[in-house]
Amino acid sequence: MNCNFDEIIDRSGTSSLKYEKYKDTDILPMWVADMDFKVPTPVLKILQQSIEHGILGYTIVPDELNCAVIKRLKSLYDWKVEKEWIIWIPGVVSALNNSCKTIGKPQDQIVTTTPIYPPFLDAPGNCEKKLVTVPMVEIKQRATLDFDALENKFKKNTSLFMFCSPYNPCGTVFTRQEINKLVELCAANDVVICSDEIHSDFVLDNDKHHLPTASISQTAAQQTITLMAPSKTYNIPGLGCSFAIIPDERLRQKFTSGLQGLIPHVNLLGLFAATAAYKECDDWLFQLIAYLRKNRDIVQTRINKMKGCKLNPIESTYLAWIDVRQTGLEDPVRFFEQAGVGLSDGRFFGQKGFVRLNFGCPKSVLEKGLNRMETALNKL
Repeated sequence: MNCNFDEIIDRSGTSSLKYEKYKDTDILPMWVADMDFKVPTPVLKILQQSIEHGILGYTIVPDELNCAVIKRLKSLYDWKVEKEWIIWIPGVVSALNNSCKTIGKPQDQIVTTTPIYPPFLDAPGNCEKKLVTVPMVEIKQRATLDFDALENKFKKNTSLFMFCSPYNPCGTVFTRQEINKLVELCAANDVVICSDEIHSDFVLDNDKHHLPTASISQTAAQQTITLMAPSKTYNIPGLGCSFAIIPDERLRQKFTSGLQGLIPHVNLLGLFAATAAYKECDDWLFQLIAYLRKNRDIVQTRINKMKGCKLNPIESTYLAWIDVRQTGLEDPVRFFEQAGVGLSDGRFFGQKGFVRLNFGCPKSVLEKGLNRMETALNKL
């Protein structure tokens, strides 16, 4: 499959969230986690066939989709998943909120780490539960879990820990030892893990591998809700197609009870696109990761040479979590917007003084954005 990730695709006038934010400006949108690459040809083909058929009715989950997911998880992680464990949902965010709603008692607290994908910080409040955050710690230029702080919080009426693996926004790929320790802490304190693994396909370092939390042990399987999706991987987030894997029957029943009447079924285009992606697009994904790895290398080299900026090695994702505290900028997002680059504000992730840059774009666009950033910083 030939993939032209260098192609510049005009997304203006397409009601794109990413581009509408800076409509009619010269600001390059490099904020939300939405890549600027055309989706794989097999996905486009199956969507075209569905439209040409002419009927877009209610749709059940195709057996071949469940089979493709099961085969994929076995091949990638040696994780044997049963069909009844898989629950299809329209988005990981709705699954996060549903987990907060259905797990534990109203007076229980929900723990997560910071910085973190903003919906993690919103979900407990949406369910009228208390959010408790634990900052990540940096060890040898790598963000990881503060296990002592987590253990302290878990002992205080905690029912759920919202985990992100690989980690958005810091790009950490957690080791088997780290995940094992987390599982042990949660098991000892009767804490359920909701593990968002939507970036699991984006491991950029050849010597690192994603490990699904639930696949680590029988103990992990019994206390983990795993969230995955083809949406980030194949750049189809607008189709609203994700899934949860919940091996424990009691936990699965709690989760599914919360979906009833509130969370809609996945639409037929999302289901068909996911089927084609998982069955026919391995080569496209292989080429994508190679391209993103080169972009990552450019970002790491360039950012760390910029005045007042620091960027730790990115092990996974297509997102760069940039420390700009040494620049002295009070509002770094506004500063870079004025320079013509739109970035995500670290405050929304729970950490002021940082910005997040999406490098899932053509190399020429990336370099244009980095040039603008560098020029503006040199004028400080």
